[in-house]
Amino acid sequence: MRHPKPLASLSLDLDNQWTYMKIHGDAGWDTFPSYLETVVPRTLSLLDELGLKITYFIIGQDAALAKNHAALRAIAAAGHEIGNHSFDHDSWLHLHSDAAIEQDIAQAETVIEQATGQRPVGFRGPGYSLSESVLQILAQRGYQYDASTFPTFLGPLARAYYFMTAKGLTPTEKEQRKMLFGGFRDGFQPLKPYRWLATEQPLVEIPVTTMPIFKVPIHFSYILYLAGYSSAIALLYFRLALLLCKLTKTQPSLLLHPLDFLDESDAPELAFFPAMQLPSYKKRIVLRKALKMMGRQFEILPMGAHARALQQQRPQRQGMNPKFQTPIARLA
Repeated sequence: MRHPKPLASLSLDLDNQWTYMKIHGDAGWDTFPSYLETVVPRTLSLLDELGLKITYFIIGQDAALAKNHAALRAIAAAGHEIGNHSFDHDSWLHLHSDAAIEQDIAQAETVIEQATGQRPVGFRGPGYSLSESVLQILAQRGYQYDASTFPTFLGPLARAYYFMTAKGLTPTEKEQRKMLFGGFRDGFQPLKPYRWLATEQPLVEIPVTTMPIFKVPIHFSYILYLAGYSSAIALLYFRLALLLCKLTKTQPSLLLHPLDFLDESDAPELAFFPAMQLPSYKKRIVLRKALKMMGRQFEILPMGAHARALQQQRPQRQGMNPKFQTPIARLA
C-alpha cells in the first residue's frame, strides 16, 4: 500500500498509579490504586477528536482486575491496538530468569486477551527494560515487534531525578532500578527501525524516537514539561524535532503516558512528577496542537500497522546494536 505521507506511529504506555508508586518505593502500591476510569476516557476523547488510532500498551496486572475491565474494553471497542507491557511492570525484568520472563509475558498475554479480546503482537518493556532473553522469548511467542529501546544519553539524568524524589527505597531496590530509563550508552543505539537478526523468528524493533542528531527526548511528557514554562517554546521544540525527522528520513514513533492527561489534583501521590502542576486542560490543549502538527506531516499509525509496513521494506544495511552487540538489519 502506498502512503501519501511518511509513516509514523503513536502509542500510549498505560502505566497505572500503582506502577509509579511501586517504582518509587511508595507504600500502598500493592493495593493497586488506579486512575484508569479517569484517564482512559480523556485519552479516547482526544484521539477520537483527532481521528487517530494508536497502540495502548496494557499491564497484565491491571487486566487481571475486574475493576479495570470496563476501561480496557472501551479501548479495544474504540478500535485501538492492544500491546503487552508485561504483567508485573518490573523495570528490572531484564534481571529475571528466562523462565520468569516467559511466565510474565505469557501471563500478561492471557489476561489482556481475556479483558480486551485482542492478543498482543507487540511488546514494550517497563522502564525500557530489555535483554536478549526478552527478545528471544518474544520471537518464540510470535510477536511482530518490540518497542523497548530508547536511544538517548539522558537516561541516567532521569534516573537520578527519580532517585532524588524517592525517599523509601532500600539498597536492594536501588540496585534493581539501577538501569531504569537506560544508561549513557543507550544514546548510541539506532534511531531508525530495524530487524533483529539474532532471533529465530522475524522481530522488528521500533525505537522510541528521540531527536535526530541530538538524541534528546521528544515524546509528549517532555513537551509538556517545557510547556510548563512556555507552550510556544514547547511547540517550537517539537516542530524542530519533526523537521529533523523528515530531513533524516526517520519515521517517528512517539509515545504518550497517562500523566500527560492528569494533574496533581487527579493523583496527588504523583505530584512529584514534572508537569503535574500544569492543569490537565492545558496539557490537552498542547497535546492537541502537537498531534495535529505531527498529523499534517506524517501518516500516524498504530504500532502494529507500522511494523507490518516496515516488514515489507528490504533491509538497507546490516550492523550491530551496541547495547547487546546483536546483529541487526536497518529497515528505514
